[in-house]
Amino acid sequence: METALHSDALARFGHALSDPTRTQILLNLRQAPGYPSDLAERIGVSRQILSNHLACLRGCGLVVAVPEGRRSRYELSDGRIAAALEDLLGLVLAVDPACCPASDAEGCC
Repeated sequence: METALHSDALARFGHALSDPTRTQILLNLRQAPGYPSDLAERIGVSRQILSNHLACLRGCGLVVAVPEGRRSRYELSDGRIAAALEDLLGLVLAVDPACCPASDAEGCC
């Protein structure tokens, strides 16, 4: 039986993936933990924008900040998130490899 808890959990995950910057952060962190400055450079956004998105992902419970002296390293809050992202990518690409090209992302679904 599905509960409101199930719906809320999936809605949080969907909200996290609804923004391309947050999606890129999650995809980067599934490979390895990262520092905000490195992530911002890799993704091509300002540190302030990245910080706002990391705060959202922390609020969704998907990432955690691990203090390291004066810096914080970010990582997925649970290893199963990386597996879920892999499964979701595989499913989407298996169903329709041409789904949602970057240039048509607004009109998707």
